[in-house]
Amino acid sequence: MKRRGVNLIGLCPFHNEKTPSFTVSPVKGIYKCFGCGKAGNSVNFLMEHEHFTYPEALRYLAAKYGLEIEEKEPTPEEIKEAGERESLFILNQFALQFFIHCLWETTEGKSIGLSYLKERGIREDTIRKFQLGYSPDHRYAFSDHALLHGYKQEYLLKSGLGLEREGRLVDRFHSRIIFPVHTASGRVIGFGGRTLSADKNQPKYVNSPESEIYNKSKTLYGIYFAKNGIASQNNCCLVEGYMDVIALFQSGIENTVASSGTSLTQDQIRMIQRYTSNITILYDGDPAGIKASFRGTDMILEQGLNVRVVLFPDGEDPDSYARKHHPDELNHFITREALNFILFKTRLGLEETQNDPIRKAALINDIVHSISLIPDIITRSLYIKECASVLSADEQVLMMSLNKILRNKYKKLQAKPEESAVLPYGGDQKTPHQIDLIQDSEEPQEREIIRLLLLYGNETVRVKKITADKEESEVSVSVADYMIYDILNDNIAFTNPLYQQIFGEFTNRIEADEIPDRSFFLSSPDETIARSTVDIIFTPYELSENWRKNNIPVETEEENLHEIIDHALLSFKAKKLDQMISAIQKELLAARGKDNETALVQQLKALKERSNLINKQGLGRVVIR
Repeated sequence: MKRRGVNLIGLCPFHNEKTPSFTVSPVKGIYKCFGCGKAGNSVNFLMEHEHFTYPEALRYLAAKYGLEIEEKEPTPEEIKEAGERESLFILNQFALQFFIHCLWETTEGKSIGLSYLKERGIREDTIRKFQLGYSPDHRYAFSDHALLHGYKQEYLLKSGLGLEREGRLVDRFHSRIIFPVHTASGRVIGFGGRTLSADKNQPKYVNSPESEIYNKSKTLYGIYFAKNGIASQNNCCLVEGYMDVIALFQSGIENTVASSGTSLTQDQIRMIQRYTSNITILYDGDPAGIKASFRGTDMILEQGLNVRVVLFPDGEDPDSYARKHHPDELNHFITREALNFILFKTRLGLEETQNDPIRKAALINDIVHSISLIPDIITRSLYIKECASVLSADEQVLMMSLNKILRNKYKKLQAKPEESAVLPYGGDQKTPHQIDLIQDSEEPQEREIIRLLLLYGNETVRVKKITADKEESEVSVSVADYMIYDILNDNIAFTNPLYQQIFGEFTNRIEADEIPDRSFFLSSPDETIARSTVDIIFTPYELSENWRKNNIPVETEEENLHEIIDHALLSFKAKKLDQMISAIQKELLAARGKDNETALVQQLKALKERSNLINKQGLGRVVIR
């Protein structure tokens, strides 16, 4: 990074750019990219760049600067006092240790579970890394063990580890190899169990049910182990099952995750998007399964990700292929066979049309629909060109069909203005129907009040005080006290709920004789507050020291703080009065000839007098109505 005034500027680590827009303010301890909008403090940076959770980021910083964090494992007695979510996390961790112990330390586990895994070609180091385990054949083994150690039956049932049968708690996963499911931060939220029985009436896999902590649609198996590989290789390999992930990881493809048999969801796509914008889907040779996954792949395209597809030979899946081939051969195969999804779908569909014009027309419409989901206009046009060549179709016809789909989408959006009226975080974009609303909004005045509180809340200003003897004196008060009590005295509320939330936090803290500084809000567990705080207080422009060096007189905001605060408060009140005047004027139109007309006229007159006073004497401007 290079210094620019008091700030540092460089290329953004979160998106590709040629012109630096990533700015760091060492004084304020924050960063903001004016290209992609990423912003935060040091903790947020680690969470975004290193993909840490909030606690992991804190632990990293503590280790880096030699700070001690006190942590301890809860006792069985403390489990009773823990909340439901935390109790489920603790129980799953306890179950994980039980299953691992059974696999490595018991005769049954070693002879049945461990030998099976080794027969499948899984090395011991891989087994330990993925924390695989074994649940004994005894139907009550884990449930009895957990109850004996003080875990409640209620949580055994809620987690799905136990089932109630004939008035007794039995193990869901008995006689199975155990695959723990982790969050991106490494916490165990559920389990998958594979049976080793030859009984066809037994399901091959049993999974934990949905719970307070386990949501299948928001979970990817292997993400904890793959996240660093995905980020470093800028690509995510997506497979179907537990063994596929483990086999590929062992072969050196460490950027692999699985949707665990469920259809791909928006939440899973967004999870991958945290680490990369490239996905490679690895299919086995089952055509029915491939077609069933096309809907999920369309969702990936819609999110703007690049999708490539690898099709394994008939009768092979990633697990079996990895076991039969050297890691170098596997890597070479995936690299050689990877094909972009649109062309893959086109060629696969073309094989099934059998030169039937009706089926081919349906295929073309389906392909064009998939292309229409891609946000980037250049990528869409390139795919249209390639598909026209493969399908032996007129490129202009395909483009016309694409434009028709896009026009219909646009019309639907125009028919729902309330959906498109929502501005993205940190955005200044305005659609045509928003302009009038924004111009009449008190957003700028409310934002300025919050900005001054965040930047200067702990600073002091001199204000006049009238004593009991009517003598005038000056006292020092904090900016936060001065502004908050002035606003509360006029009983004014913020329209923007976020600003009201920040203002309320200032009010509560001041009542407790404590003024929060900006770091309090930058470190808020509420991500919206933390990000908005950066957005409010950050500016890409700072006063250059050259002005002072050349003796050019420039007044800073700090030097005129009192005047700036008074101006902000008066502007805030003036805007509120304008809105109240507009509201009463509308009421008057409906109240002509009615009993309340006189009262409304008097209210309107009083409000206009107050507004004129503030605007003329306080702000030095004349309002013509």
